[in-house]
Amino acid sequence: MLTGETGCAHTGADTDGKGAIPPMSLDQKPITSTSNRLPAVTYVLAAGTFLMGTTEFVVAGLLPEIARDLDVSVARAGLLITAFALGMIVGPPTMAILTRRMPPRQTLSLALAAFAAGHVVVALDSNFTVLLTARFLTAVATGAFWSVAAVVATRAAGPAVSSQALGVVIGGGMLANVAGVPLGAFAGQFVGWRGPFWALAILALTGVALLPRFITHDRSERQTSSIKSELSALRSGRLWLTLAASAATTGSVLSTYSYISPLLTQRAGLADTLVPLALAGFGAGALAGSILGGRLGDRRPYVVTIGAAAAITAILLALCLFSARAVPAVIFTTLLGLVGMTANPVLIALAVRFGGNAPTLASALSTSAFNLGTAMGSWAAGLALESSLGAVGPAAVGAVIAAAMVIPLAGLVLARRSRKLAPPYEGRQVVPVALRGSSTHG
Repeated sequence: MLTGETGCAHTGADTDGKGAIPPMSLDQKPITSTSNRLPAVTYVLAAGTFLMGTTEFVVAGLLPEIARDLDVSVARAGLLITAFALGMIVGPPTMAILTRRMPPRQTLSLALAAFAAGHVVVALDSNFTVLLTARFLTAVATGAFWSVAAVVATRAAGPAVSSQALGVVIGGGMLANVAGVPLGAFAGQFVGWRGPFWALAILALTGVALLPRFITHDRSERQTSSIKSELSALRSGRLWLTLAASAATTGSVLSTYSYISPLLTQRAGLADTLVPLALAGFGAGALAGSILGGRLGDRRPYVVTIGAAAAITAILLALCLFSARAVPAVIFTTLLGLVGMTANPVLIALAVRFGGNAPTLASALSTSAFNLGTAMGSWAAGLALESSLGAVGPAAVGAVIAAAMVIPLAGLVLARRSRKLAPPYEGRQVVPVALRGSSTHG
């Protein structure tokens, strides 16, 4: 996410020539009032993105407790994060296609129900393979929810406040990093690591009960372009460069974040009870960075993305050098959240533009790219954690990935100059919707 943590979706709407985005009705019939007040469903959907943003990285704050209870290494317990990221790679584009003819309320309800079921399995079972499978399937359900939530929010709000509605839905995912993940880690230290999973399951089932009260227009089917038209986006070289940069930015940041708890406790000497505060610092930085990046990226997208890559590399190197002391480690963790999420909204918007006639698929692919980076980065970080590098290994891996991010970004700059491209946001309004994080995601 999302992202941010982490995931994303895009309405695929063009402007009406006056800068306003028309309502994304699924049957081309407005279903909301014309007032500037946001409909209640917006906040219900934001609550859903909050739950899903929380689940992806709550594991990061509970790794020592999970490893002890399951009698596995911390690095192996970290595969629970990797499994979720893998599910988020295949989930958004796959579910966007599979649910294209399904009424939105049904898609959202089924996704939340599957999300709840996955958490119940994790809360009850102790077989590590079963837990990995449950995490993967939970992520697929999350992808289904995110592929529809943005469209429903925009359609319900109408053109006057569509961007504001999308901002609220995005905010749910961002708030997960600020509050959900730290609160889950804090609660897990007192009631056991399974407690947060029970809480997420109960809250998701509450969402299943609430959705029918706010999404009543279920007769229409989702109107999308043909699958052939959507797949035409895959011919864009600039799209693939953007996706590579997307994978690198989350791979660098979240490979470190996934194993930040061992670094803070084992190397920096931070007390276990203070780890949630450090996670909150990261989340607050990520929220601010995402907002800042979106604003600055409107005018100078390539400056923002290349600058973010350089800043991430520098901060991760500094974290490696100064992580033996608690205060610098916490400060650099917060700064990592700030600069680490700056490029995400810009990369999402670039992906949507370079997707041409398939903005929805391009947006889903950007979500997959973010999570591919998370999966590969956290896997490599787990190996580094068990190497001679120890607790600083994940940060070292992240620094290498961040430095490599410059390669696809340089390719985009060269392509822009050779083709004399217009600025990516010129002529139409692109509304990126980032849901972890990493993630989430996003």
